[in-house]
Amino acid sequence: MKKIFTIVTMGMLFTGSASVFSADLDVDMDTLAQNLGVVQTTTDAAKMKISLENMRNAAIDAQKSTPPKLEGKSTDTVEMKDYRHGLNILIGQIDKARKLTSEGKIKEAQKIATEIKQTRDIYHSKYR
Repeated sequence: MKKIFTIVTMGMLFTGSASVFSADLDVDMDTLAQNLGVVQTTTDAAKMKISLENMRNAAIDAQKSTPPKLEGKSTDTVEMKDYRHGLNILIGQIDKARKLTSEGKIKEAQKIATEIKQTRDIYHSKYR
């Protein structure tokens, strides 16, 4: 009886963990979207820095996840590598905007938000 309970409990944990991973990716994508809105509209450098940091952290975390469209694929497939490449591009754009913000170039940093949106649209069309 104890073995059956252990097996059932472990099965529930593993089944639940797949949902947690998808939810984490959803949370990361929501974080990116919400903070992108702030970056596009704020004139406050401090708010922009916080939003860009939130975006960077979410993009880094998203690299650890697998989008639903690629579930079951090996991590070394062309698609998975491309998914992570897209996030690396995004992180580079965020870092560029962070640098501009630190230099007080808010308008220039906001122009990078347009590039971020383009990257989002390209990779959403592939993997969303």
